[in-house]
Amino acid sequence: MFVEDFVMPIQVRWSDLDPNFHLRHSVYYDSGAMCRVAYLNKVGFTLQRMQETRIGLILFREECVFRREIRMGDDVTIDAKILKARRDFSRFTIQHQIKKDTETVAAIITVDIAWMSAITRKLAVLPEEESKLLMHGPFAENFQWED
Repeated sequence: MFVEDFVMPIQVRWSDLDPNFHLRHSVYYDSGAMCRVAYLNKVGFTLQRMQETRIGLILFREECVFRREIRMGDDVTIDAKILKARRDFSRFTIQHQIKKDTETVAAIITVDIAWMSAITRKLAVLPEEESKLLMHGPFAENFQWED
């Protein structure tokens, strides 16, 4: 199952706004986290499977570049694409584009990810079955393997 695109809507709620009546900065990061979990779920690496393998995500870096403001009533989506990865997916980078009105890029979130054992509390490598799930993409146009 190759995932060509992974896009989901973001509902802008009153509580998501800041005093300037546009989307609060932390909502962008929360939306990225929700999108990543939904993406992993879609390719088959569910939260239940993470609990069974005792391996979870950790972030080394999370950066957001804000380009356009988002306001209440805007039609907003977020996508997830793999930007770079080690071949075993022990470390990889996901990039999210948050768009309003389907075309305007409002923000770009870039996240460097690794896996951590819930038992040893150290970096871990996914079992081969799970790392294969990530091979389904979607991959960014400028995707790179890191060796």
